[in-house]
Amino acid sequence: MLIPVVLFFVGLLCLIKGGDWFVDGAVSIAHQFHVPELLIGATVVSIGTTLPEVMVSTTSALEGHGEIAYGNAIGSVICNAALIAAITVAVRPGKVEPRTLKTPVIFFFAAAAVYAVVAYSTGYFSRPVGFLLLAVFAAYMTITIRQIKGSANPSGGETDGGEEMPAAKSLGLLAVGAALIAIGARLLVDNGILIAQSLGVPESVIALTFIALGTSLPELVTAISSLIKGHGSLSLGNIVGANLFNLVLVSGMSVTLAPFHIPQSAAIGGMNASLVLELPVMFLVMLLLTIPALVRGKMSRFQGVLLLLIYAAFCAVQFSL
Repeated sequence: MLIPVVLFFVGLLCLIKGGDWFVDGAVSIAHQFHVPELLIGATVVSIGTTLPEVMVSTTSALEGHGEIAYGNAIGSVICNAALIAAITVAVRPGKVEPRTLKTPVIFFFAAAAVYAVVAYSTGYFSRPVGFLLLAVFAAYMTITIRQIKGSANPSGGETDGGEEMPAAKSLGLLAVGAALIAIGARLLVDNGILIAQSLGVPESVIALTFIALGTSLPELVTAISSLIKGHGSLSLGNIVGANLFNLVLVSGMSVTLAPFHIPQSAAIGGMNASLVLELPVMFLVMLLLTIPALVRGKMSRFQGVLLLLIYAAFCAVQFSL
């Protein structure tokens, strides 16, 4: 058990340092091209921090563990919104630019609607569904890239007043940071699963809690680094973008490679727990996170505390089933 513990802490160190470099690189790019940090967070940063989910879910699906691929995607959305974003909002609530946030939010709920229709009607995620989800991802990236081009203003925009980092160094920090984050997340997930299995925790619960939290560690590290460095918008954009990518990129890749049925590991009132608990909670926490930001243009500390309470209740119910 000594080796898993050592590797666990090595992964933690990789995550911390990788998150630090990743945020520095992303903020530098946003400043150089005078693009809103929230927009950079919803695209470049989100793709980087979603890499662990992509790797874990596609590998699980190919190995015949569809319940892990499904649970990781849904669990990561809930974890990102109700734990990671909630911590950010509870610690330092701030203003949000609704116009910039609108596109990823619309695409998220469109993808979530597709997910829910398939889940409640057939319960089977077929290859065509995977292609549809990947098409949504492609459409989002196309529209967002156009937004970035429209937002870029070579002659204006705010900087942090410090010396500007060279573009090559910014991209290097972004790439190395993403690699360290992916390696660190993998080390934590693999060794966390070993510990959980030794305690007799079911595979589906591991996917919805331990794996979801483990693969969401990049978002958590990015959120904490962003808070410390005073870039809260980058963190919020990262969370919303990452949640969208969990549904359209992570699930899309997994389903396309290996279609699967929704796992039935537990029941509530005679129905699949996923349909009664997990999907409704996913919609609830994303609505609580995004609607106030879109309507009022700011986040509140109460909002963060409420989301944290929901996540605690969700985990408690999962382990009681």
